[in-house]
Amino acid sequence: MLDEYFRQYGVIAIFAALAVAVPSGMLIISWLLSILKIRPNNPSTVKNSIYECGFETITERWSNFNFRYYSIALLFVIFDVEVVFLFPWAASFGTMSVEFGIYVFIEMAIFIGILVLGWLYAWKKGSLEWS
Repeated sequence: MLDEYFRQYGVIAIFAALAVAVPSGMLIISWLLSILKIRPNNPSTVKNSIYECGFETITERWSNFNFRYYSIALLFVIFDVEVVFLFPWAASFGTMSVEFGIYVFIEMAIFIGILVLGWLYAWKKGSLEWS
């Protein structure tokens, strides 16, 4: 039993090592190829210019980005990911409630309560209002 437990950590360690080794290896190989003059390095004004969505830029300066877009998107992602956790719980609620009883319901009520508190906090701070 304990041997199987530590074997799972070995698999995780292998994947973690690969996750670090592959991008690092690509960067090192690219760097070595540029030192050996195999990888071309031909900067030009066209390559260094700003390119957005297929349109030519009108000005050379960067335009300011409204923070409200980022704030609303971040709140959406947070609450959307949390709702994803509700689906597996709801799908297996019948079998889990037989095994664990009311504890399963109380645990999810606490989870939803924390989500509601976060939603109320964002609402009170005005993060959900556009004006």
